[in-house]
Amino acid sequence: MTELVIVFAVNDGVQLMDIAGPADVFAEANTLHGSQFYKSVIVAPQKIIRSSCGLTVQADYLLNEVGGVTIDTLLVAGAPDAARQEPDPRYTAWLFHHAGQARRFGSICGGVFALAATGLLDMQKIAAHWADVEQIRQRFPTVDVNADAIVEEDGPLRTAAGVSSGLDLALALVREDLGEGIARDVARQLVLFYKRPGGQLQYSRQKTLSPAGRSALQSLQRRIMQQPTADYGVEVMAAMVQLERRQLTRLFTQETGLSPAQWVEQTRLAVARTLLEEGRSPPKVVAADAGFGSVRTLRRVFQRHLGITPAEYRKRFGKLV
Repeated sequence: MTELVIVFAVNDGVQLMDIAGPADVFAEANTLHGSQFYKSVIVAPQKIIRSSCGLTVQADYLLNEVGGVTIDTLLVAGAPDAARQEPDPRYTAWLFHHAGQARRFGSICGGVFALAATGLLDMQKIAAHWADVEQIRQRFPTVDVNADAIVEEDGPLRTAAGVSSGLDLALALVREDLGEGIARDVARQLVLFYKRPGGQLQYSRQKTLSPAGRSALQSLQRRIMQQPTADYGVEVMAAMVQLERRQLTRLFTQETGLSPAQWVEQTRLAVARTLLEEGRSPPKVVAADAGFGSVRTLRRVFQRHLGITPAEYRKRFGKLV
C-alpha cells in the first residue's frame, strides 16, 4: 500500500510540539502496524525554521517544491504568537490550494489563524485554544468555534485546540485509518489519554467574569462576586438595581451575553474552582461557600461546564500536599 503523506505546514516561530508530538504518534502507528503506513514531512517557506523554543527545524520541502507530492493530510502547525501575526498572503494562498486538494486538512493550536485566513474555515465548526476563542470570533465571524472541544471534526476538516491537543488529533487520525486497536496501543505505548476526560475549559485561566455594562449592573455583578452565597433570584436582583425583571434580563443579555442566572452560576463556578485549587475543604463546604448549597448541584454544574467532577478537578489542579 502507498504510504499516506502527512504534511506539517510550518513557519518561523513554530511551536515544536505541534510537529513533534503528532509525528511521534504517526511513527508509533507505523511500528505497531508493521509497515510504513504514514510518512511525515515538513513544508515551509524557507529551508531552516527556528522554533519558538530556539531549536531549528529543517524543512523537507519548500512551498514551491511539493508539486509532485500527493498530500493525504495537511496540518498547519501553530506558534505562540500566531494570534498577533498576519500570515503572509503567499503562505495562505499555498494553504488554500493544497488543503483543498488533500483528503483531510486542519490545524493545531495557533495554526488555526493562518488556516482561517484562507477562508476554508468559513461556516465550519472548529476547535481552538480557549485563550484564542474570542479573537477568532472577532476576526473570523463566520467560523463556528466550539470553545470546549479538544479536537473537532467537520467533513474533511480536523482542528486541535492546544499544543498537546495535536496528540489527540493524531490519535483520532490513526483511529480513522487503522482502527481502534492500533490507536489504543499507540496511546498506551506513548502514555497518552486515549480519550481525554472533559473538555479544554477545565484548563482555562478565565475563571472569573469581569463586571461589564452600565454602572448599576457592574455594582450588582461585584456584589455577586464578593458574596456568592446570597440569594440572587432574578426578582431579588431586579429589586437591587430598581429594575423590572424583564428589564434586568434584557440588560444582562445585551451587556454580557448571559442571562442573570447564568452569570450567577458562572461566578459561583469560578469561586468553587478557586476553592478546589487552593484548599482542602470537603465538597460539602466548597458547595456551601461557593453558593451552590449542595454537593449534588456543585457536581452537576461542574459536569455541565467542565465535563468532569469536582473531585477530578481537584486531583488535576489542586495544590500538591
